[in-house]
Amino acid sequence: MLSPLLLLTLPTLALSHGLISSPLFTRAPGPLTAAACGATMQKFYIADPTSYPEALLRANPSGLRDGYDATRCNLWLCKGYQFGDQPASAVQTWAAGTEVPIEVKVRIPHTGYANVSVVDTGKNEVVGGVLKAWASGYAASTTLPGDQGKFVIKVPELGGRCVTAGVCVLQWHWYGQGQTYQSCIDFVQPAAAVARGLGWRF
Repeated sequence: MLSPLLLLTLPTLALSHGLISSPLFTRAPGPLTAAACGATMQKFYIADPTSYPEALLRANPSGLRDGYDATRCNLWLCKGYQFGDQPASAVQTWAAGTEVPIEVKVRIPHTGYANVSVVDTGKNEVVGGVLKAWASGYAASTTLPGDQGKFVIKVPELGGRCVTAGVCVLQWHWYGQGQTYQSCIDFVQPAAAVARGLGWRF
């Protein structure tokens, strides 16, 4: 079942430039995002859920003065959306080797580069290496060619770094013509079981 917040944003998708369209459980802004990033930012992304931070800052040249806290809100990590706003049902459980089909929709093309990776949100660093990358020519048209619009990500072994919800996301990142687009999916990877005293993993 879709969250009320996601249902609220669905009618605005026609305004947007690009986003992960499937799976549907990507991060969305809520009250905790407003508390960390400001009400202006929250309203901006609810109006157009796949706009970009450069447009947000351009629309607010005097700054985000209604609650924005740079120590809590990184506009270039999942757009600043806070984990606490996401329903428990949005957190996926992916063991190493899980294949995750992804679909991306682009309405307004901005040719550039893109990648998909697991990101540790506390450290803002990639875990397990980049999983998919397009070094150039990404989204040169609204009809995404080849595997730009539909592809499968294979989740790597993450060494126990992603066992706690909120620590890791699968992030699609697209940068084109000075504009940054991101979608994030929260997930956990259960720790591998280790037999006591023997070191067996199963």
